[in-house]
Amino acid sequence: MNTNVLQELSILSLFDQSSFQEGLKVHEHGATEENVAAAKRLFDKGLVTQIDGGYLTSLGKDAVEQLQDLLLMLK
Repeated sequence: MNTNVLQELSILSLFDQSSFQEGLKVHEHGATEENVAAAKRLFDKGLVTQIDGGYLTSLGKDAVEQLQDLLLMLK
């Protein structure tokens, strides 16, 4: 697994699975370059609604649910 994928998973893990009504903003002036780039890649892949985060799409919600399940299994 490469660094880009790990960074994208890190961003996805910040979304609150209990309330998909909450978005996430990755601001260029407050976030690392890596986080800004990861948010853009998630947008390009159709997982989030905005280039700087926004809300999860239905595909993004599925990804976060699966990520949370995986994290629970690994604990």
